[in-house]
Amino acid sequence: VQLQASGGGSVQAGGSLRLSCAISASMHSLNTMGWYRQAPGKQRELVAAVTEGGPTNYADSVKGRFTISVDYAKNTVHLQMTSLKPEDTGVYYCNVDQLYQADKYVYWGQGTLVTVSS
Repeated sequence: VQLQASGGGSVQAGGSLRLSCAISASMHSLNTMGWYRQAPGKQRELVAAVTEGGPTNYADSVKGRFTISVDYAKNTVHLQMTSLKPEDTGVYYCNVDQLYQADKYVYWGQGTLVTVSS
């Protein structure tokens, strides 16, 4: 499975960006699809994730501002980010996993940089 993330950039606080992750596999073969981010000097953290047929989870810090969505027709996962804050700055990675028998296979995209200035 290959993931291609895009949509990062530089915006001022209060602005919006939409990240996209193009996935080479059938979406229905995936279990969880999500976005993580890594700020400078910090560990990678979950931003938002959706499980096939299950719930959508958001980090508390982005609830009400970010929305994850899945376009099954285009094999793409989006992250709509609004009301951006400087603390949202970081490299954003898309992430998917597949379940096969007793194993879970995890895949990462290459990351896209988001910079929010005050």
